[in-house]
Amino acid sequence: MPLPIYNPSHFNPELVDKSLQDKTEYHTVSDFSLINQNGDTITQETYKDKIYVTDFFFTSCGTICPVMTDNIAKIQKEFLNDADIMFLSLSVTPEIDSVSVLRAYANNKGVIDSKWNVTTGDKKHIYNLARKSYFAVVERGDGGLQDFIHTPNFILIDKEKQIRGIYDGTNDEDIKRIISDIKTLKSSK
Repeated sequence: MPLPIYNPSHFNPELVDKSLQDKTEYHTVSDFSLINQNGDTITQETYKDKIYVTDFFFTSCGTICPVMTDNIAKIQKEFLNDADIMFLSLSVTPEIDSVSVLRAYANNKGVIDSKWNVTTGDKKHIYNLARKSYFAVVERGDGGLQDFIHTPNFILIDKEKQIRGIYDGTNDEDIKRIISDIKTLKSSK
């Protein structure tokens, strides 16, 4: 069975920016520009014709983030030799998570640079992506100084930049499901 394509109208309205809540089709992830663990600029072009998993984390998180990162490492291992599958982690504390901090984190967590970008960038840009592209968070905010997002969600994106699944990145059953769903996406043309 093909995976659903998620549009803003499919989500709990609290997850969707007001400007997009009634949109019923053709939602795609908007363009982005982020800096990865090597100081390279990462854009939509980096993920062209890729299936990828996105999450939002921060390196100093002691609760859900280490579990989520370990679970992405498990998924990375499952698709190690598949160039079509990639990962994108966005820091929600970009002012703390500099390139050198991300590099150390990536080394510590077994990130393979060619498959997985652990990124920082402009806070407002990252928070806009979380709220208007990936629908990853319930809390409203402006991306300003006091704004903070924390979500266990993994978001599965297909080669057409469409959302194809949302998973709890701390849940073992959901990790099995995302691996299965990635295989389903790969096999459906």
